[in-house]
Amino acid sequence: MAITLIKTEDQYKSYLEEVEKLIVADPTTDSPEGERLSLLSLAIQDYEKNRFFFQKPSPIEAVRFRMDEQGLKQIDLIPYIGSKSKVSEILAGKRSLTIPMIRALNKYLGIPLSVLIQEPEETSFQFSVSDLEWPKLLVSEMIKRNWINGKTGEVKKSNLKKFIAAFLEPIGGSPPPQPIMWKRSFHNRTEENTDRYSLLAWSARIMFLAKQLEVPRYDNRRISKDFFREVAKLSQFKQGPLLAREMLGRYGIKLIVEKHLPKTKLDGGCFMDLEGNPIIGLTLRYDRLDNFWHTLLHELVHVHKHLGNKEDVYLDDLEHDAKSDPREKEADKLAREAFVPRSIWKRSDAFVLQTQTAILDLAKQLNIHPAIIAGRIRYDCGNYSRFTDLIGQGEVRKLFGVN
Repeated sequence: MAITLIKTEDQYKSYLEEVEKLIVADPTTDSPEGERLSLLSLAIQDYEKNRFFFQKPSPIEAVRFRMDEQGLKQIDLIPYIGSKSKVSEILAGKRSLTIPMIRALNKYLGIPLSVLIQEPEETSFQFSVSDLEWPKLLVSEMIKRNWINGKTGEVKKSNLKKFIAAFLEPIGGSPPPQPIMWKRSFHNRTEENTDRYSLLAWSARIMFLAKQLEVPRYDNRRISKDFFREVAKLSQFKQGPLLAREMLGRYGIKLIVEKHLPKTKLDGGCFMDLEGNPIIGLTLRYDRLDNFWHTLLHELVHVHKHLGNKEDVYLDDLEHDAKSDPREKEADKLAREAFVPRSIWKRSDAFVLQTQTAILDLAKQLNIHPAIIAGRIRYDCGNYSRFTDLIGQGEVRKLFGVN
């Protein structure tokens, strides 16, 4: 039977039943049955996208929900997914579910096939040699910022590569060989019209500045939710952002502050240096304490949970919708939890009453800065004119000595 667009509920159910049978059969991808499974899955996704008005969870979100519901740990998923490393990579969004995994998760955890067969949304991009058409305005801006030696009037289309080579050379990036930053996968939580060359240039600048710092060897096993909470508590101090940079350095994590470039709305990002130490870059796009602390913890979660190799780069505009990327949603969730656990937040007067007194009381109880609680209320209600005297406006850049 030919596969067509789904037009009725009966056809939808019929396709789901056939998908279930094909998954049990476990066909190879290039077999006729495997190709039919892929086409059926696309037809089901298209129908659900247009038929249902709720947002269906991604496969990883569904797995995590079932883990929370049944009190399962990562080790409990090994029988269904295959190994500890595979479980970690699946939950981090670095590996796609295979048909045997889908079959096991559906059978033993009861996760619907229509959820598990969704294709993950593409959130990354890579540069290649053919991409290298650097904009003159960007190179001129980098000269203005003293990232590159030279004068803006000297920038011409014919000598752009010379300026970029000089910029990338200190981090081992002057071709040949292929520049180190171009070999990486950029996981982008930014608007579609964000200039990718500006993202690449900012990332390379962060790597250059981090290269000048000496820190001990990073060990991911030393990082935990308790560590996140200890970093969060530093927010209560006036010098808290600087104390956080010092603390991260002791754990082998380099924290760099550098303003974002034009044509980007960037709050922060993270990636590994060549020695395997994580680098967190912050732009301080909004000179507010609430923004600083949430961005810092968001990137710390990426470092601990998702930064598994030297090829990944995470770049975040935290105002931009995380959509269905489970890594971004997890980073948002755990960052909030580090400051105010869910069990406390929903029962607090700050959540219910939303008064200045309630905010100050909860901040004191949790040993965190009131700006964080005020910022969360502003974000949740979408009203950024509230509690402007509590969010620490103008308190961050001066600590780091930047404009």
